[in-house]
Amino acid sequence: MSALRKKFGSDYQVVTTTSSSHHQKDKRRKRQRFVDKNGRCNVQHGNLGGETSRYLSDLFTTLVDLKWRWNLFIFILTYTVAWLFMASMWWVIAYIRGDLYRTHDEKYTPCVANVYNFPSAFLFFIETEATIGYGHRYITEKCPEGIILFLFQSILGSIVDAFLIGCMFIKMSQPKKRAETLMFSENAAISMRDGKLTLMFRVGNLRNSHMVSAQIRCKLLKVRSTPK
Repeated sequence: MSALRKKFGSDYQVVTTTSSSHHQKDKRRKRQRFVDKNGRCNVQHGNLGGETSRYLSDLFTTLVDLKWRWNLFIFILTYTVAWLFMASMWWVIAYIRGDLYRTHDEKYTPCVANVYNFPSAFLFFIETEATIGYGHRYITEKCPEGIILFLFQSILGSIVDAFLIGCMFIKMSQPKKRAETLMFSENAAISMRDGKLTLMFRVGNLRNSHMVSAQIRCKLLKVRSTPK
């Protein structure tokens, strides 16, 4: 050490590090939680083959598990696309039959009365789909393709309504924030109960509702080193 001082000067200091200091630094290092305080499992599964196809195979549950912003986006997008598609079908029928060019012919019977362009076809679809029925636009008896399209529209609308509204209803009925009003003690105790050592902690409900037949599931995380 004196030789080092002669070589580098009197301001030189030798700092010795031990394994205990490294151990303390590793001990202070923040560890990631396996389970968050709200009960959510903080583990992501990776390297799963065909993960996208697995989610799409159960599309209803996938939509229910999505965040609210994506649910609302899919809800609005699906209805918008369905409305534009069906309105386009009514406009195509009117265009093929020539109803758009014979609006002033009183002797001519169109497929849908008072449908002159795409906006009027869109309004007719909304009126029939929402069962508003103002009476100004209606299907005539000389349009079999319009009757078939109307039946297809009713079936498709019922399927879309049942799927999307059911998805939104189930998502709203899920109590995902219920854990915010359930409190548990920070410290647990191990004591004898019925002749066995038992891990015990307290759980409290902040709401006035009573919890009947409640079941609690806990996870014990234990670090163990193997000889290998």
